[in-house]
Amino acid sequence: MRERIVRAVAGTFVLTSVLLTYFVSINWLWLGVFVGANLLQSSFTKFCPLEMILDFLKKPVQF
Repeated sequence: MRERIVRAVAGTFVLTSVLLTYFVSINWLWLGVFVGANLLQSSFTKFCPLEMILDFLKKPVQF
């Protein structure tokens, strides 16, 4: 399930980057570059910051 969420978020960011590049500024292309580089490094290192965020959000809050 976590893998599907990571892929969905990455795809959303890439498509958002393309739309913002087309309609707003060419500099939004760097968002897509960042997402692609993060996906590439996570395939080698098995470290994904989004998975850490999802793990943190999954834990119950303790008072």
